[in-house]
Amino acid sequence: MSPVHRTPQRTAPGDRALDSLTFALDRTSPVPLYYQFAQQLEAAIEQGALAPGNLLGNEVDLSVRLGLSRPTVRQAIQSLVDKGLLVRRRGVGTQVVHSQVKRPLELSSLYDDLAAAGQGPTTRLLRGERIAASADVAAALDIAEGAEVTVLERLRSAHGQPVAFLCNFLPPALLELPTERLESTGLYEMLRSAGIVLHSARQSIGARSATADEAGLLDEKEGAALLTMTRTAYDDTGRAVEYGSHVYRASRYAFDFQLLVRP
Repeated sequence: MSPVHRTPQRTAPGDRALDSLTFALDRTSPVPLYYQFAQQLEAAIEQGALAPGNLLGNEVDLSVRLGLSRPTVRQAIQSLVDKGLLVRRRGVGTQVVHSQVKRPLELSSLYDDLAAAGQGPTTRLLRGERIAASADVAAALDIAEGAEVTVLERLRSAHGQPVAFLCNFLPPALLELPTERLESTGLYEMLRSAGIVLHSARQSIGARSATADEAGLLDEKEGAALLTMTRTAYDDTGRAVEYGSHVYRASRYAFDFQLLVRP
């Protein structure tokens, strides 16, 4: 009998990335196996072990490798599709997409948080000039209405995709704000480098629909859901040093925080 020749199966880069991972599934746990697998797969995406564009391979191969039923694997994958972390593409397979940015509620800059999470932050300065303070800006910075302030408008991206439109107001004599530094680092890092010690902040979070201009900047449809955040930051002397009014793509961004029960 003539030997059977099999054409070697080509392995996509994404398949190799998944093959390098191990999944610890506890079959004695009351936690459903699909949920255990989904949580570990989500962690791999958020930590960068699986990058945007990586392929997961087909459900049959995953089922055999993990010792799970195909419906269990399908349920885990679907849960991450629903979260926007995976996408099923006809003729391509299940593919990793950009993970949602989860930012802790603490006094830090978006740039620092994205960099720490391996999200590859970039910034484009859209506006930088001195203007007369409006009533709300003056109240936030504890200055007279009409007093001069510096306004900065920036578009912040992660993995090349826009995440937030940032508008910040600062006292004009606070520090130098060269364009190259504003586009290569975070505003809070620039404040720290100037010897300004950030101590506390007042912050408010909300939501609204995107305007036409915001939609164009953030690669969303007009009327898409946006998260909003306003913040006034104070230094260690109690002086207001920055007032920010920011909008974030709800499809790419979330605030993450822990709630504690009062004793």
